[in-house]
Amino acid sequence: MPVDRVAAFAGELVAHVRKSLVRHEISYADYQTIKRFLIDVGEADEWPLLLDILFEQTVETFNAVDGAGVGAVEGPFHVPDAPVRHSPCALPQRPDEPGQALRLTGAVRAPDGTPLPGAVLDTWQADATGGYSHFAPELPAYLLRARVVTDTAGRYDIRTVLPGAYQVPAAGPSGRLFALLGKHPWRPAHVHFTISAPGHRPLTTQLYFADDPWLDSDVAEAVKDELVLKPRPEDRDLVAEYDFVLATEEPG
Repeated sequence: MPVDRVAAFAGELVAHVRKSLVRHEISYADYQTIKRFLIDVGEADEWPLLLDILFEQTVETFNAVDGAGVGAVEGPFHVPDAPVRHSPCALPQRPDEPGQALRLTGAVRAPDGTPLPGAVLDTWQADATGGYSHFAPELPAYLLRARVVTDTAGRYDIRTVLPGAYQVPAAGPSGRLFALLGKHPWRPAHVHFTISAPGHRPLTTQLYFADDPWLDSDVAEAVKDELVLKPRPEDRDLVAEYDFVLATEEPG
């Protein structure tokens, strides 16, 4: 971010805060409480959590690219260098992986409908209990994480399990603020994707599932109707389809 933009944004932010302090007639005691809260957030290492929950959705929406599919926030749980799998494939799982079997299929294509063979879907998700590998210490590394390469027709076919909804950390200062704002700490179940292909702009998004009780009150406010799937039963699995569209990279 250029220095002049940083300076302009910081100056505007400070001016807004000062106006709010006056408008709400903040006392010295109030000021000390606010300062203590901000220090507590840092000491609890919750700044990434707080900023992502309150502001990432706004930044993501503002940065949407014309011609691309619907995006969503990345969130804090991405891990680089997941194992590479070629479609059709299964995400890495334990032999007795709990949860409802789920199969996600579809295509990656350009805005004009051209399929994109060899596109890479970097995908990650929680397990059935809402835990993410690398963050829940009891889970194996790279569980339910992979970089899936589309086939010669630009299609993907991924076997996984239905992820669980989960609570963001709520016992610390961020949780106290969420409660004051009338927010519960739950995120609905979802599968993350960052999709890339040569000559096209990457797309980061999430897919959600109909009937999840937290869809309409996601703490991160990241759910978009276009990203909600309605899986259908097929044999003993649930199956859902979704096509991803990547905008063409502009020259220069």
